[in-house]
Amino acid sequence: MFRNKALLPAFFLGTTWLFVVLLGQLDSQPSVAKSATQRVKGQFSTDLAAFDAVLSEQLLPLAENSRHSDSLKAAFRACRRAYKKLEPFTAYYFPATTRLVNGPPLPEIEAEDNRISEPGGLQVIEAFIFPEFNLDQRSGLVREIKKLRRELVRYANFWQDTELTDAHVFDLLRLQIFRLLTLGISGFDTPICQTALPEAATSIAGLRTYVSFYERTQPGFSQLDRLLQKTEAHLNQATDFNAFDRAHFIITYANPLSTQLLAYQKQLAIHPFKEIRALRTEAKTLFDPNAFDADFYAPTSAMRSNEAKILVGKKLFSDLLLSTSNDSSGGKRSCATCHQPGRAFTDGLPKNATLSGRGTVRRNTPTLLNAALQNRQFYDLRSHTLENQSSDVIQNTDEMHGSLEFAARTLQHNSAYKSGFKRAFPTMRDSIEPIHIQNALAAYERSLVRLNARFDRYMRGERDASGKPVMTAEEVFGFNLFMGKAKCGTCHFMPLFNGTVPPEFTQTESEVIGVPVRPNCRQIDPDPGRYALFPLDPLNYAFKTPSVRNVARTAPYMHNGAFQTLEEVIEFYDRGGGQGLGIALDNQTLPSDKLNLTSSEKKALIAFMNALTDSIP
Repeated sequence: MFRNKALLPAFFLGTTWLFVVLLGQLDSQPSVAKSATQRVKGQFSTDLAAFDAVLSEQLLPLAENSRHSDSLKAAFRACRRAYKKLEPFTAYYFPATTRLVNGPPLPEIEAEDNRISEPGGLQVIEAFIFPEFNLDQRSGLVREIKKLRRELVRYANFWQDTELTDAHVFDLLRLQIFRLLTLGISGFDTPICQTALPEAATSIAGLRTYVSFYERTQPGFSQLDRLLQKTEAHLNQATDFNAFDRAHFIITYANPLSTQLLAYQKQLAIHPFKEIRALRTEAKTLFDPNAFDADFYAPTSAMRSNEAKILVGKKLFSDLLLSTSNDSSGGKRSCATCHQPGRAFTDGLPKNATLSGRGTVRRNTPTLLNAALQNRQFYDLRSHTLENQSSDVIQNTDEMHGSLEFAARTLQHNSAYKSGFKRAFPTMRDSIEPIHIQNALAAYERSLVRLNARFDRYMRGERDASGKPVMTAEEVFGFNLFMGKAKCGTCHFMPLFNGTVPPEFTQTESEVIGVPVRPNCRQIDPDPGRYALFPLDPLNYAFKTPSVRNVARTAPYMHNGAFQTLEEVIEFYDRGGGQGLGIALDNQTLPSDKLNLTSSEKKALIAFMNALTDSIP
C-alpha cells in the first residue's frame, strides 16, 4: 500500500521552498476537474507547507533569539494546531516518522533488538517551553526544532509517492475521530501545555475540509457537514480542560459523527475494508456491542476461533491433566485453579502458592476477561500470543509443571476429547498435537471478551427500565475525571481501559510507575519486570498496563498484589507514584506531580470503575 522513494538529497533539508516545489508539482497538472483523492493530496501538501512555515518562520527564530516565554508558547501552540490538520494521514501512513513528530517524550524501546531510540518532536519541544522557558536550554530547544524540520522533509518525500484511494481516505478519517476521543481529549499528547480541546477543534475542522471534497447531492453529506460544524463549535466553546464533560461530548457529538461518516461512505458506495482488525472496520462507534475482534490477535488465520474450539478449550481449562507429565490420572492444578470464573478469572490473592506449596509464584494472577484484546501477555509482555502464554504456564515448574506432549498423548485415548478436537480442527490428522491444545485454550480465552458493562451501555445511550440513564451522575463525573484531571486515560486507554493503544489497537504498552512493596512505603518492589528479560535501563521496573475493567472483582492490585483496595491505588497515583512516595526512580514514566484529587473526586473515580464491572461468563 505504501511505496516510498528514497529521501531527497541532503541539501534540501531545512528549506521551506521544498514544500513550494511540492505544491508546484501538484498545481502543474492540466486544468481539468480533479478527483477527490487529488484534492485530498493537494490539501495535505498545503497543510504540510503551512506547518513548516510556522515552525521555521515563527518558532525557530523565537527559539534562537527570544527571551520571552509567552511568544514561544504562542508559536508552539500554532505548530501543534498545524500538525493536527495532518495527523489523520501521518499517523495512518507514516507511523514511524510520526513518532519523531508527535510521539511520547520517552525513549522507544525495541527490546528484542536491544535498541533504544531517543524521542523527538512536538512533545519533546513542549518540555523545553512549558511551564516556562529556561534560557540555559536554548541550544537544546533549537536542536529539537531542527530535528523536527528534518522529519517534515521525510513526510514530504513519502507523500509524493503515496497513492490514495477513497476507501483509505474514509478509513483514516474515521480512525481520526476515534483517535481524538481516546487520546486527544484525554490530553495524551499535550501533557504540559494543556491544549487538547482547541487542538481537537482544529482536527475536526480539518476533517470537515477533507470530507468537503466528497460533497455529493445525497442527503448524508449535509447531515455529516452539520455534525462536523456543531462538533467543532462545541470544542471551541470549551475553555476548561478539567471541567470538560467528555461523556456528553462522546454521546452527543463523537458517536453520531463516526456513525454518520461510515453511513455516508456507504452511501457513496465506498466499501469499508474487509480485512480483519482489532477494531472492526464496520464498527460505527467504539462502543458497538461487537466492535472488537479478538481473532485479530491470533497468530495465523488457521488459529482463529470457532465454536468447537471454544468448547474444547473450556473443558481443557478446568482439566487437571494439564498439570502432570507422567500420570494420566491428572495433576493438582488446572487453569481454573488460579483463574477462577467466579472471581473474574483471578484468585483473590496477592500471589498464589507455588505448586509445591513452598513459597509463592512471582506475580499476582491477572484477569482473563478481555485479556485477548492485547498483543502481548504477562506482566513483562514476554509472550506475543495466548497460545504461547498457555505453554509457558503449563510447563512452569512453580505454576503447573505439566507437559503439553504428555497431555496430547493422553487425550488421544479419550474418545470424547478426540471427537471434540476433530470438530474443532477439521484438517487435523489422526493425532492431537500440543499446538491443538494451545489453540483450543486460546480460543476459549478469546471468547472471554466482555464489553457490556453499564459504562458501555451508557455510551450507547441506553436507559434502564424506568427510563433513567444506566450510570449515576457520580459515575459519569468519575469517568470525566478518569479521562481528564486524574490522567488515568492517558495510560489506560478507552474503551478497553488497558495499555493497548487506540485507534489501531496493535501495540500494548508497559509503564514504570514505581510500585512499592506495600502501600505508602518508600521501598520499591524488587521485581525488575521487563528488565529481567531485556536488561535495558528504561525497562527496569516496567510492567504491562493492565485493564481496569472489572477491578471491583480483581483485588488485590498491581503485579505484586500490594494494594488491597482501590482507595489505596488511587492514593498511590494521587501522590505521583513511586517518586511521589520518595522512591528514587529516574526512569519512572508516570508523571511524579501530585494530582491533588479531593476526597469526593477519589470517591467518584471508584464509582466509575465499579461501572466497568461486566457479566461473568
